[in-house]
Amino acid sequence: MNGMTGAAALAAGLLLASHAMCDVVIDNAKFRLTVGDDACVKSLVLKSNGEELVDATERIPLFATTQERPFNNEIKLAWPNKRTTWPANRLRREGDTLIAGFEIVPYEAVVRVTCGDGYAVLTLERFNCVADLQYEGLYMDVPPVSEFRIAQLPVRKRANVGDWLNVVWDERGAAAVVGADPFSAVDHDRRHGFELLHASLLKGISLVGGKAAIVAGAGRDDFLASVEAMERDLGLPRGVESRRDPRLNASIYWTDDINPSNVDSYIAIAKKGGFRMMLIYYPAMTKAPGGYRQLGDYDWNDAYPNGAEDLKAMLKKIRDAGITPGFHTLQTHIGCESRYVTPVADPRLNLTRRFTLAKPVAAEGEPGELEVLENPVDSPRHDKVRILKFGGELFSYEGYVTVPPYRFTGVRRGCWKTAPAAHPRGEIGGVLDVSEFAAISCYLDQKTDLQDEIAEKIAAIYNCGMEFCYFDGSEGVDPPCGVNVSLAQVRVTSRLGKPPLFTEGAAKSHFGWHLQAGANAFDIFPPEIFKKMIVKFPQDEAPLMQKDFTRLDFGWWHLYLPGLTVTLRDRVPYAKVKTVGTQMDMWEFGTSRAAAWDCPATVRLPPTLVAKHPRIDDILEVMRRWEDVRARGLLTPEWRTALKSQTQEHHLFLNAGGEYELLPIEMLPTPEKAPDARGFIFTRNGQRVIACWHTSGSASLAIALDSPKTLPLAGLRYIETSLSADDAKAAWAAASEKQ
Repeated sequence: MNGMTGAAALAAGLLLASHAMCDVVIDNAKFRLTVGDDACVKSLVLKSNGEELVDATERIPLFATTQERPFNNEIKLAWPNKRTTWPANRLRREGDTLIAGFEIVPYEAVVRVTCGDGYAVLTLERFNCVADLQYEGLYMDVPPVSEFRIAQLPVRKRANVGDWLNVVWDERGAAAVVGADPFSAVDHDRRHGFELLHASLLKGISLVGGKAAIVAGAGRDDFLASVEAMERDLGLPRGVESRRDPRLNASIYWTDDINPSNVDSYIAIAKKGGFRMMLIYYPAMTKAPGGYRQLGDYDWNDAYPNGAEDLKAMLKKIRDAGITPGFHTLQTHIGCESRYVTPVADPRLNLTRRFTLAKPVAAEGEPGELEVLENPVDSPRHDKVRILKFGGELFSYEGYVTVPPYRFTGVRRGCWKTAPAAHPRGEIGGVLDVSEFAAISCYLDQKTDLQDEIAEKIAAIYNCGMEFCYFDGSEGVDPPCGVNVSLAQVRVTSRLGKPPLFTEGAAKSHFGWHLQAGANAFDIFPPEIFKKMIVKFPQDEAPLMQKDFTRLDFGWWHLYLPGLTVTLRDRVPYAKVKTVGTQMDMWEFGTSRAAAWDCPATVRLPPTLVAKHPRIDDILEVMRRWEDVRARGLLTPEWRTALKSQTQEHHLFLNAGGEYELLPIEMLPTPEKAPDARGFIFTRNGQRVIACWHTSGSASLAIALDSPKTLPLAGLRYIETSLSADDAKAAWAAASEKQ
């Protein structure tokens, strides 16, 4: 059939033009949004100060609709068959709904508007579409929308663009387009003179019934009040409230083997280092031989013979010591030796590609090849992730053929200890979504209920007394990642007995802003490049996170013993060296930079290493002092400014009166005759001071300052001198070590 009937065309025209046109105004206590009858955004004005927030130069429509291809006969014949977006070009208001028409396509979108204090929620209520008239002769659900742009706002450029929350702001005005639930795809595009903020609803995730919000305020605090009102009114996680918790900038003591028999030693270390937060990794409580291999089972390990009751008692002891416990888990991972994999792989494991068997596979014997109906081009080639799943069995392969007959070659069955089984022709399987981290786990399919099942197990542990959560491996989701990263986290937190104080995660996506007041932490860097990596990564990210009203975690830091071999990955090829070990100045540099941005660090301090490290008392004292500064709010604006330097180091000196002094320091070159001496020079009250210690033990240090002397050198000591800075440096360079 090559034509739309006259009646159908007439009906479409009447549907779109039956109302008089005029500007549409969305009005609440804080702002007035004006949209023209052509659906283009004209103005967004704050009522408190008259600030205009949008740039209307390019006439951006508020709505748009996307189809995978045109469907109506005249449209598909006239236009290329490709994924096409049609902008809205007509708009009218009927009560609390906006009705938008679009270029070319013959239907309307009906969007309900709900206003609150500083926000307006837009919900796609339905499409006006008469199937028999507008899609006559097509037996399909209509309209064929694959994506609906529920809001797009051209916001004028200002000092700050929060990429995560999707906000543009300064101290006079702020505007954002945000998700009003976890399902919308939210992003922004940089344009000349403005940022185009937008949110889209995706078919198969949340189309009709999906929603997003426009939020605005007169500067940072007023804008956050608007977001808080939206969170409260819509029952969302309280991202604004969690950002006010005084523990948010407290550094975190991480452990993976705490249990009822050793908890007292962990508490003692935490108290000595001033830690108010403790993050407990899942292997501390659950069976986890071989790393991630049993993820998903979450069975209690032998240190908890009474299961939850033992954990509840241990967590109470931690809380009674003034320390807040949290749970570190990998909610999206399924281990290769878990019950979800062996002996029969669960149908809810994620597949990155799908293939159909062209020939049956017998229950016995190595098939050698698997013939499939689809071209396996670009299937994984890395030897650790070449795994196929058909039914409940996993197969490894070595290669594939990309011309008919399509097939995988070098196939061996029973991968990851799955049981062999018969597989009929036509069975659909595919490439298993193997985690890129160690390749001993895979990712679950977020479209199924397996994430909910895992969430129940995580919640059973968390509800024993945890209060915050770290979502590791959060990037391990199937597309769209911008939705599923945070949705996976929401599926866990919604089952927790009470909302977490905050969460952190290895990855973040838009809606997770309401959960992850802590954002992400970086992984471990060895001592020789520690300061360099602090500057390169967390210190560089900190101002970006502030644009999203969020702190990050400057961790994770590991306690290295002197003399171990470490790999330096800041160069190519990598270098292996004997490390000087973790020294107090390293963690002071990191934690002071973190404190300047109101950020914490997460540190690993296993009691076995604590007992062996020669300078642990000084390292813990450094952390204690800076945690005390955080807890008591002692950072002045001047201190913050100084500590944001990427080159100038500082030392928090505790004077005789028990008060802290922030002093700029300079590292001294290691003396040729005292290779284990580590020193810094600073000036206090007009006098030069050398702060020094032995990196790996103790010795006597012969040094000629005001007069030659031999000093015992072990932990941190201060040596005062009346010498000039240059002369003091020369004396240090000439110092020698005597056993």
